[in-house]
Amino acid sequence: MNANHHTPHATGRTTGPAGTVNSPEAAGTADGPDRSGAGSSLAGEHGVLTARQLREHGLSPAAIAERCGSGGPWQQLLPQVYLLHTGPPTSRERVQAALLYAGRDPGGHGPVGGGREVMVTGLAALALHGFSSVPALPGLRRIDVLVPQRLRLRDSGDVTLHRARELPRAQDVSGLPCAPVPRALADAVAALCGTEGRVAAAGAGEARDAVRRVLTEAVLAGHCGGDDVVRELALSGLLDLPYVVGALPAVEAADRTIGEERLYAMVHCHQLPDPLWNVELVLPGGPPLGGVDAYWPDQAVAAVVDARAASAAADEGVWERHARQRERLEALGITLVHLTPAKLGSALEQQAAVVRTALIASMDRTPAAYVVVIPR
Repeated sequence: MNANHHTPHATGRTTGPAGTVNSPEAAGTADGPDRSGAGSSLAGEHGVLTARQLREHGLSPAAIAERCGSGGPWQQLLPQVYLLHTGPPTSRERVQAALLYAGRDPGGHGPVGGGREVMVTGLAALALHGFSSVPALPGLRRIDVLVPQRLRLRDSGDVTLHRARELPRAQDVSGLPCAPVPRALADAVAALCGTEGRVAAAGAGEARDAVRRVLTEAVLAGHCGGDDVVRELALSGLLDLPYVVGALPAVEAADRTIGEERLYAMVHCHQLPDPLWNVELVLPGGPPLGGVDAYWPDQAVAAVVDARAASAAADEGVWERHARQRERLEALGITLVHLTPAKLGSALEQQAAVVRTALIASMDRTPAAYVVVIPR
């Protein structure tokens, strides 16, 4: 956003006493300068306003042009959007200006913004959400804004528009409307990978690493689950990009880490019997039966954290492997419980009930075949 861009200078500059404008006429005619001091009053109350807001406060186009002229106290940041002080805009003012340019209702409050569906997305939204793997707002060269597809507006200054037919509900982050993390991630990845006809935000190596960092942080920091990440990338048509494909194993590993932590917490918080953790099951003298995250040998119940469900959209063989493992274990009388990090996060008590039910039901089953347990 060029803070030094000005509208044409208006001649005949006159400064009146400070006061409040009660009508458009008090600020002069449409061709006259501001003689009311309304501009000074507004500058003390607001940082960024649109031309329409300024007109509603009684300032004529000539008065606005005068204040944005050479040596004037205001600046035009974007078309129809003005910064009411000298010097560079703050990060918050940059974001507010981008939202106003994209059509955010100035009178709207909260994430819906008076019905105008625009919100910060991409790296700027991730910075507002508190991601440590992206630059802070002052270090970002552009502000990404998510807008309805029908909106007829072009990128301008450091504002980049992303269009969508169906917009998510914005989340209020420090008073600013932000896209939910999965959607913000998709728009950030699109920018980092240089899609949409734009130049990549970084070199090839930097972009690859940046994609991996933001996707894994989203999961490890608890912003969203790996399945949420993969689902949004698929909806945005980004799942097959080389940088994304290369990052999926790291997303899966992060999802598994979170899932295992939640499984451990579930066992102890809901007072389930202590299992053998992270073991491989093998038939005596036979082939391996696969690894499990928890195994209760007395009840012949095993549990696995199905983190690979996050990447199942990119690997149809995942479900077949899971099905084969379940069939092999159940043929031996071993109950296999599949748990996902998402369910362990959103319905921990329910998942604990599922495991407890399996443990209790084991008392009515035929004793399972003997298996060897090997630590992984």
